[in-house]
Amino acid sequence: MLKVLAACGAGMGSSQIIKMKIKKVLDKLKIDSSIDHMSVGQAKSMVNNYDIIFVAEGLKNNFNVNDSKKLIGLKNLLSEEEIEEKIKASLNLV
Repeated sequence: MLKVLAACGAGMGSSQIIKMKIKKVLDKLKIDSSIDHMSVGQAKSMVNNYDIIFVAEGLKNNFNVNDSKKLIGLKNLLSEEEIEEKIKASLNLV
C-alpha cells in the first residue's frame, strides 16, 4: 500500500481538497493507497512516514526528504491531470 501525504500551507481545509483529488487519481490508476492531509508545519516532521508527499511547488523547499521518498510539487493544486502526470512519472508508470 502506497502511503501518501497532502500538505498545504493554507491549512487543513485546502489539504483535504487536495487529498480528495489525489484519491480520485489513485483510484483511477487502481493504486492501493492510504492518504493523509495536514499543514506544512505538521508535515515537515512526518515525511518519513510516507512514500509520496504532495505540496504546492513553492513549498517544496520546506521539506528535507531522503531518496526513498517522493516529494511532488504541484503548480495547480486542484488539477487532476497534473496530479496524474506526476504520480505516473514518480512511480515510473509512464
